[in-house]
Amino acid sequence: MTSRGAGTAFSRRNYRLSNESEKPKVTGIVNSKLLNDYLHRIFPSADGIQPAAAYRKPLTFQNLQEHLDKLLAEDSGAEDSRDQILEGRLGPSTVVLDHISGFEGLLLVDDDLLGVIGHSNFGSIRATTCVYKGKWIYEVLISSQGLMQIGWCTLNCRFNQEEGVGDTPDSYAYDGNRVRKWNVTTTNYGKSWAAGDIVSCLIDLDEGTIAFCLNGVSLGTAFDNITRGAGMAYFPAISLSFKESVAFNFGSRPLRYPVEGYRPLQDPPSMDLVEAHKLLGYLKNVIHIGIDVLEGKLVEKDTSMWQLQGEPTVLITLAHIFNHFAPLMCKVYLVEDVLMNFLLSILEQGGAVEAHPLIQQLLDLMWLLMEDYEVHECLKQLLMSLLRAYRFSPIIPDLGLQIHYLRLTIAVLKHEKSRKYLLNNVLFDLLRSVVFFYIKSPLRVEEAGLQELIPTTWWPNRFTKEGKESKEVKEESAEERLRRRAYDRGCQRLKKRIEVVEELQVQILKLLLNNKDRGGGEASRYIFLNKFRKFLQENASNRGNLTVLCPPEYMVCFLHRLISTLRCYWDGHKAKAPAALNSEEAYVPPQLFYNGKVDYFDLQRLGGLLSHLKKTLKDDLALKANILIDPAELQAVTMDDLDEDEESATSTAQRPVAALAIGGALARPSWLSSPTLGRANRFLSTAAVSLMNPRRSLGTLEKMKARTLSVEQRTEDDKGSHGNEGLLLGRPPEEPEQSITENSLLEILDGIVMMYNLSVHQQLGKMVGVSDDVNEYALALKDTEEKISRCPKRRRDIYEELVKSQKVFSEKLNHLSRRLAWINVTIYSKEKMQDIYWLLRVCIRTIEHGDRTGSLFAFMPEFYLSVAMNSYSALKNYFSPVHSMEELPGYEETLTRLAAILAKHFADSRIVGTDIRDSLMQALASYVCYPHSLRAVERIPEEQRISMMRNLLAPYEQRPWAQTNWILVRLWRGCGFGYRYTRLPHLLKTKPEDANLPSLQKPCPSTLLQRHMADLLCSDCDMAPSFLNSVLNQLNWAFSEFIGMIQELLNQVLNRVTAERNLFDRVVNLRLPGLESVDHYPILVAVTGILVRLLMDTDFQGAKRATAVLLADPCFQLCSIQYLLGHAEPSALAATPPSADKRHFSLHTYTDYISQEELAKVERMLGHLSEESKQAAASMLPTSEEDLCPICYAHPISAIFRPCSHKSCKACINQHLMNNKDCFFCKATITGVDDFTKPGSS
Repeated sequence: MTSRGAGTAFSRRNYRLSNESEKPKVTGIVNSKLLNDYLHRIFPSADGIQPAAAYRKPLTFQNLQEHLDKLLAEDSGAEDSRDQILEGRLGPSTVVLDHISGFEGLLLVDDDLLGVIGHSNFGSIRATTCVYKGKWIYEVLISSQGLMQIGWCTLNCRFNQEEGVGDTPDSYAYDGNRVRKWNVTTTNYGKSWAAGDIVSCLIDLDEGTIAFCLNGVSLGTAFDNITRGAGMAYFPAISLSFKESVAFNFGSRPLRYPVEGYRPLQDPPSMDLVEAHKLLGYLKNVIHIGIDVLEGKLVEKDTSMWQLQGEPTVLITLAHIFNHFAPLMCKVYLVEDVLMNFLLSILEQGGAVEAHPLIQQLLDLMWLLMEDYEVHECLKQLLMSLLRAYRFSPIIPDLGLQIHYLRLTIAVLKHEKSRKYLLNNVLFDLLRSVVFFYIKSPLRVEEAGLQELIPTTWWPNRFTKEGKESKEVKEESAEERLRRRAYDRGCQRLKKRIEVVEELQVQILKLLLNNKDRGGGEASRYIFLNKFRKFLQENASNRGNLTVLCPPEYMVCFLHRLISTLRCYWDGHKAKAPAALNSEEAYVPPQLFYNGKVDYFDLQRLGGLLSHLKKTLKDDLALKANILIDPAELQAVTMDDLDEDEESATSTAQRPVAALAIGGALARPSWLSSPTLGRANRFLSTAAVSLMNPRRSLGTLEKMKARTLSVEQRTEDDKGSHGNEGLLLGRPPEEPEQSITENSLLEILDGIVMMYNLSVHQQLGKMVGVSDDVNEYALALKDTEEKISRCPKRRRDIYEELVKSQKVFSEKLNHLSRRLAWINVTIYSKEKMQDIYWLLRVCIRTIEHGDRTGSLFAFMPEFYLSVAMNSYSALKNYFSPVHSMEELPGYEETLTRLAAILAKHFADSRIVGTDIRDSLMQALASYVCYPHSLRAVERIPEEQRISMMRNLLAPYEQRPWAQTNWILVRLWRGCGFGYRYTRLPHLLKTKPEDANLPSLQKPCPSTLLQRHMADLLCSDCDMAPSFLNSVLNQLNWAFSEFIGMIQELLNQVLNRVTAERNLFDRVVNLRLPGLESVDHYPILVAVTGILVRLLMDTDFQGAKRATAVLLADPCFQLCSIQYLLGHAEPSALAATPPSADKRHFSLHTYTDYISQEELAKVERMLGHLSEESKQAAASMLPTSEEDLCPICYAHPISAIFRPCSHKSCKACINQHLMNNKDCFFCKATITGVDDFTKPGSS
């Protein structure tokens, strides 16, 4: 290839016109005079002074190259200053991380040797270049906010897995995680950093100081009087813990926050910069100056509307400029400093992106006048620079920086050819374009400007105690109302600004999902679809390797933007094809799960492994879906599965051990290369399995099974008259023939459901922690204010400490409430809630359609059921503080349909996975704990309710018995005697109610389901004993013993708990830690309920017999029953005068938990026992010692053994027979026990 500086020859495209000497002095384009004027205007001299026309050398395209070379060489003297710049620095001119000898521990290093991820306990690494004189600076892009120490060290510093930069002499570090500085010892310093921040590390070796800046704001001098002199030179260095990641900028790119007087460790390409700026100036002149051929003069043009319009003179001029400009645009420093800033300046004029077609024209020029590899490299570096700038820009109140970079990204992606190249090679492979859809949350609300946006803070005061709901809820004061409204207005201002960013992100996705490209080849949507599927596979198959995964906070934002974009295209298709469904009715048709058009990697199906299902259900596939399975294919699939299992077992068992043995910094695969943390960035590190082959391409790294269709097939599928024929082959007869939507949108919808299952739900739950923190601090503040109001005036010291605590809590709440506003807008807003609700309804419809296919339902991936359950849980638990699920349209119907799914499928024989069956049982158990969801279960068809109860009563086979019993108990909970509380009544004043825990929900019994259960057990003679046997078999021996000892236990409990001044009373009054749940009420009310049931709520004969047994027991004391109603013992009253502080227990004080009817029964029971005990005392003769049980000597003899006729009381023989069948006395085997009554004396 001819070099670009030689003459006017062009290697790939020859733009020279004929220059034969016989041609007249008028060129084939414009006359020579006009061309001369035009070229002198485009390429002025360096001093800017134009010589008179008579003294100017005529310029033509024949001598233009020489003129241009001369202009570009005028400032070449800058090279002389390089020797001066090198003074004070030792090492290579290109500064990178020393991955050969300058590290300790196991680290993952980018291919550009600027990014690093910790892969051991506390790895350390330094740069290849050191400094010993002068002022120097480098920047660190923080990708994760964990434990890291960043700074400087000398060559003599020796690090290990416990000590890093700053832990040894002559090493100095800043730690923004713990907000400290380190040099052997440590002190507080600086501010906390967050992911997306940039730390500038400055060293002044003339003054002997080290300082740090965070996002361009100086943190002050950290160290002074550092060691200097002969042999002392300092290297940039870092120590970081496992999974933490950063990227360095030593000067290979423009510093984001340069500091005057400090030089980057790596020299900027000064000569190239001067040349690039000159060429850019010439390019601007071409855009600004036009030629009016008719008038024969030069004219000024509106640069924003400039178009090439096929003018040969302009085209050849541009070709000369790009001959020099193109090679420079392959260098990242120049792309970021020159090209990106130029393109951003075009958009700074305001207006929509469409109002600036100049960027599209420039991209056309690049593809026309640059080599393909040059355009590719330039676009790659441009997008990487944009991503880096977007991610590491500080948050300002109007989010102007983020908006600026997103607008340019949109402008670039609007160019079809550039978009397709970036999609194919950059967006997912190198950058992971999900970074563009993330809006980072500010850790420091002051710097983000939230104080200006939300000047007034407010936090909810949700501390009402359960059981006092409406009675103790106070009306908010006028001041609180004003604060809340001002806070809401601030949140709305913030929401409007964030919505601007979100709308730009949706525009980016709309471009990536465009399937109406005018150019040839595959449409953008299908390129995106393949990359998206690979992205999902990586995150699904590497769930255990956190360094490879996309961070869940990115996934959440990506999911919401993708849903917005998908619904827009879905409804757009509906407008063109009225027969199709709208997005509110969207679902994934069941044939996608078994026709092989969409690959689900190794994700579990409801019926088990795919290969197993193909074997066992091949007849059903042929009959219902007309899909024939080739036996040879089945055999091949089985062998492939075996090979993959062996390979994965080998890799997991051997590779990590070998990799750890290296103990060094490992280069990452080339496909993961990025000169930035713009690898997005922690999730692009290598997995431990791939460390031994670090240079493998993605294709060999793992088997990608993403679906690929030919362009012809895809075009026919999505643009043909039958939009569902390609992807929807194998439609079952139960599925309607109605068109759903474009096939590609169905695939994206399926990917969205999978993405929610991978990590979105987990992140939604994690971010609720900020709301919990607000509640905890608000409770602490309220408690502190109450203490201040009660503090005696004489205790000034206590008062001052309480005021300090109040100030700390208030400041923390002000900070957290503003941060919570940001999180509520970006994650828990009403629009985000509607997205999750829409996803829930999609899953419900998909499950319902799949269920109708009969046995083919087993092909559905498990994650559809998981997402249905998890999305409902998220709507109920995570969004509730801000928005209520009851506000959503069709809420009751959705709840009922989900209840029908849980009720039917928790015992579905088509579902074989233990985990998913457990999840269904847990979801149903949670469902019956809440009144609104329990009512939904009652609304499902009666046939399904009875079927659900029958399955719950069936013997435990493949089901977890604990959850089954939980469900059955919850259906009755609240029907027990005096049991209508959620939290133990005596704890209500100390602990707020946790509304999220199912176990702490108020009882909500279901009489309807109770009736179903009673009818089933009464009508089915086999079911009742089977159910009781299964229950008793699962309960332990202690429960069986409890049944045998219930009479004795009742008396023991009553005596011990009700006695005055006993040990139980003393322990309860001490309120020892760990014994908070021990109290009179829950124990006594249970015993009382049993006695009332035995004595009052039974037939006459049963009550008479129970009364006789109770009164015959010598342990029974009537005063225990009197204690329940607050009657004190007469002896106690006589011994000690009543104290005003001493309050006796009484069921009458628990009016919220025990009804008047129940209290009346206790009163009647006391009267009944009092009367019966008087009669028994009058008629009972004294018991002689011979009539007492010879075992316990506490009860009269009441049982006689067969066949030996020995005697004891029933309590002793029942206890004995639980473990032994031999007689106490003669060791004969006892075959039976009869009641014994002493014959009357003559």
